[in-house]
Amino acid sequence: MKTNFKTIFFAAAIGICITSVSTSCKKDDPAPTTPNVVELAQSDTTLSLLVALVTKAGLATTLSSTNNITVFAPTNAAFRAAGYTDGVINGLTDAQAAAGFTDVLKYHVLLSRVASTGVPASDTVKTFNGKNIYASKNTNGVFVNGKKVTAADLTASNGTVHKINGVLIPPTKTITQIVVESDDFSTLEAAVILAGLDGTLNGPGKFTVFAPTNAAFVTSGITSLAGISPTDAAGIIGQHAFATNIFASDLTAGVTGAMVNPLKTLTVTLSPVTVKVTGSANPASVVTATDIVATNGVIHVIERVLL
Repeated sequence: MKTNFKTIFFAAAIGICITSVSTSCKKDDPAPTTPNVVELAQSDTTLSLLVALVTKAGLATTLSSTNNITVFAPTNAAFRAAGYTDGVINGLTDAQAAAGFTDVLKYHVLLSRVASTGVPASDTVKTFNGKNIYASKNTNGVFVNGKKVTAADLTASNGTVHKINGVLIPPTKTITQIVVESDDFSTLEAAVILAGLDGTLNGPGKFTVFAPTNAAFVTSGITSLAGISPTDAAGIIGQHAFATNIFASDLTAGVTGAMVNPLKTLTVTLSPVTVKVTGSANPASVVTATDIVATNGVIHVIERVLL
């Protein structure tokens, strides 16, 4: 019998191709695909509660197919810390999730790609639900509404995902509305109106207000606004406010930039956080509550008037 060397060679070549790991035998294999933002979240066990909410609320298809988005993704720990436990989220019906969380989830999404390196020191950005979030970057990291980005720049086929350590709740009231509706701020409300700044703090912008309570006015020796002129009131209120967003995470020890009153700056100390007008002989004020988010900025509560 004659040996068919062509047949043997062909058979050997087939065997080599089957067992070989050479790229020449795999040239027709499909290239690995980059997951979309939903698929990326599904592959991350620390984002399972977010995936459950997105799915129940009926947003998975939208977030999978919308291009060039940024998602600030609360981790499971962030949801649990906010009271949205596994039992609460998994117990929701689809209708309940859609009604209660659609706006919240869209508040975590930007309709553009934003890398962590592109976040400025202070900025206001409109979200998918139409309301602003406040982004900042400092020596402590990158933050949105004071919540820290704990894992940045996770790349998806249709956008970027940043994990955050808190849940972002969309604000519904302006700074003026928050002050007016709180019994603790009635003296501050009167001072803002006297200063003619109620319209300003009710309008668009990104403001930060260090808000003294009624008790803070009394502690500071102000039991009445009688005798205080609108000009003096404007000066006082102007040294409690900034025309930018400053969350607790943005506070560092030292002197801040100019306040709304351009002649004044604030001196900040940490642990505990206190603030005072730079150069003032009056005692510093302890910040007793932080990061009350408004549609046009943020409020921090203080125990003394800044004079």
